[in-house]
Amino acid sequence: MVVVTGQSKGSGDPDEAMSSSDAEDDFQEPATPTATQAGQALPLLPQQFPEVVPLNVGGMHFTTRLSTLRRYEDTMLAAMFSGRHYIPTDAEGRYFIDRDGTYFGDILNFLRSGDLPPRERVRSVYKEAQYYSIGPLLDHLEDVQPLKGEKVRQAFLGLMPYYKDHLERIIEIAKLRAMQRKARFAKLKVCVFKEEMPITPYECPHFNSLRFERSESEAKLFEHHCEVDVSFGPWEAVADVYDLLHCIVTDLSDRGITVDHQCIGVCDKHLINHYYCKRPIYEFKITWW
Repeated sequence: MVVVTGQSKGSGDPDEAMSSSDAEDDFQEPATPTATQAGQALPLLPQQFPEVVPLNVGGMHFTTRLSTLRRYEDTMLAAMFSGRHYIPTDAEGRYFIDRDGTYFGDILNFLRSGDLPPRERVRSVYKEAQYYSIGPLLDHLEDVQPLKGEKVRQAFLGLMPYYKDHLERIIEIAKLRAMQRKARFAKLKVCVFKEEMPITPYECPHFNSLRFERSESEAKLFEHHCEVDVSFGPWEAVADVYDLLHCIVTDLSDRGITVDHQCIGVCDKHLINHYYCKRPIYEFKITWW
């Protein structure tokens, strides 16, 4: 009678078997991924959009045609709804854009029929058009007020060396003085002058005939810095001192800063012979609250 045991042929000591098993575990190759795992690793299929698209833009709801969103192919909206990118949906199934939707209706109106926003919303819609990269809308808005006038103003300000730096200096000085004095407002002196060389009424007839005849060393006699906090100028343009003052006040006001100004005199520094500086000095009052 032959007895057959459950031990496989060729098995040795149990400890040897355990060591062999451990070695196999150490060098075991990764398992082949299942079909489900492989599907998860694959890129998402192109997203399909309906012909009528419901939108949720920062909590505001809109509805438009897919063709409207794709009107201009080089825009962000056209890229978003091209199917190449995944757009999340809200609980109602609307496609969600994480952006303030206040002016999105103006964006859609332009894409639908080329309508431009009212003048009071032009600046805000322009910023949205920049975000969505809608070139045709940007071009149209730049050609209407107030943006058209702003282009002219910026061309003038381009003649001002360090204009933006000087604005920052006005703000910093006014803030430091108000904090040091624990005051509601701060005052500082600002010089705004158009002409580089000094002019006085009785010198005007002789000034123009002499200005180009001075040597470099003589011209340096007229160089000086007025005793003010900030100085703007000189520049060569039709726009005058009052135009630049308007720009300064406008740009400070756009940053939420309350500013008043008045002329308090001229710089009386003596330069040479009968020439004095005579640059106008303005007092700026910055109110913080």
